[in-house]
Amino acid sequence: MQEGVHAPPLDLSSTYPLQDLGEATASLDAMAHGCHPEGNPIYARLHNPTVDRFERALAGLEGASEAVAFSSGMAAITASLMAARERGGHVVAIRPLYGGTDHLLSSGLLGLDVTWAKPGQVAESLRPDTALVVMETPANPTLELMDIAAVVEQAGAVPVLVDSTFATPVLQRPLELGATFSLHSATKFLGGHGDVVAGVVATNDEWACALRRIRVATGGILHPLGAYLLHRGLQTLPVRVKAAQKSARVLAERLLDHPAVEKVMFPGLPGCDPHQLLGRQMSGPGALLAFEVNGGRQEAAKVLQGVRLMTPAVSLGSVDSLIQHPAGLTHHVVAPEARATCGVSEGLLRISVGLENVEDLWADISVALDLGDIDRLDVDELADAERAELATVA
Repeated sequence: MQEGVHAPPLDLSSTYPLQDLGEATASLDAMAHGCHPEGNPIYARLHNPTVDRFERALAGLEGASEAVAFSSGMAAITASLMAARERGGHVVAIRPLYGGTDHLLSSGLLGLDVTWAKPGQVAESLRPDTALVVMETPANPTLELMDIAAVVEQAGAVPVLVDSTFATPVLQRPLELGATFSLHSATKFLGGHGDVVAGVVATNDEWACALRRIRVATGGILHPLGAYLLHRGLQTLPVRVKAAQKSARVLAERLLDHPAVEKVMFPGLPGCDPHQLLGRQMSGPGALLAFEVNGGRQEAAKVLQGVRLMTPAVSLGSVDSLIQHPAGLTHHVVAPEARATCGVSEGLLRISVGLENVEDLWADISVALDLGDIDRLDVDELADAERAELATVA
C-alpha cells in the first residue's frame, strides 16, 4: 500500500546513489551496529527493501518484533550461534536436529563447547557460560515433538532457539511459548515451490540487532529475488500447509497397515504425541511423516527407486512430494552412534507430502513398497504394469 502498488516491488539494485554524504555515513554507522538504515541503504549487502518487507511479514506471522533473513537456513543458524558466542562458549543441544545443524555444532568450527541433552536434562546440563539452548520440534527426521515451554522453563535465563521449520508459523509459534528465537529454513514451506534457498530468524529487538550486525560483517543477507518469492509464498502458506497436512494423515494411517512397514512416525498417530502437544503447542500434526521399512537400507533404497510420482530428493515443504533417506543423505554427516540414539535408522524414510491427489500418492508409495522383493532390473516395467492395473481398478 505504501508503495502505491498492489504487488510488492522487487528491488534488485546492488548500490544506491549517495547525494548527501553525511546522511549516508550516518546510515552506514547504524547498519554496522545492527540497526535499520537511516535513510539510504548504501549497498545491497547491508540492506535491501525487498528483504526488509519479507522480514516484517514473517515477524508478524511469528508474533515477533523483528525477523532477520539470511542466504540459507545454515547461514541463519550459524549467525544465531555466533551471536550467542558473544555471551558464552557453551551450548546445550537436543537431538535429533537437522543433520547440518548437528554437524555444525559437533564440528567445533565456531569454537563452541556443546553438551547434548535429552529434553528433560536441560537444567542439569547448564553451565555459567551456557549461551544458548538449541532444539527442533517437530524434529528432523523422526517427527518427535518436544515441549518448548518445558525446555524454556528449564533453561531459565538462557535463551532458547527453536528450529520450527517443519511446523511453520501456521501450526506453531515458539516465541509465544517463551523461546527467544524461532528459526526457519525458509527454503522449505515458507517458499513452498522448491525454487529459493533462504533462512530466517524471528526474535526480539536486541537479538535482531546482533544478528544483523553479524550479517553485515559476513555478507549472509538473502538475495532480493529470494525475498520476493518468499514474501509471495507467505500468501498461500496456510492453504498449502493445511492441504498437505490432510494428505499426510491419510498416508500415515495407511502405511501403518502395510506389511513392508515396521514403524510409522507422524505426530497425528496414536502414541506419537505422548506429551499431548497437539492442540496445546501445535495446532496440527504437519505435512511430514517418516517410516521404517523392513530390511533396512537395502529395502529403503529400493523404495526410492520404485516411486514415480514422489521425487527422491532432499528438502521438504514444496508443492510436490519428496522422499529421502536421512541416514544416507541429510543426516549422513551425523556420527553413526548419534544417529542410532535418536532413531535415525538405516531403514528410515522421510516423506514431505505435497499437494498432489492423495490417492495418486498412495498408489505411488504402496506400489514402491510392494516391489521391494522384485528384481530391480525389471522395476520400471513392473511398476508401470502395476500402476496401470491400479488405474483400471480405480
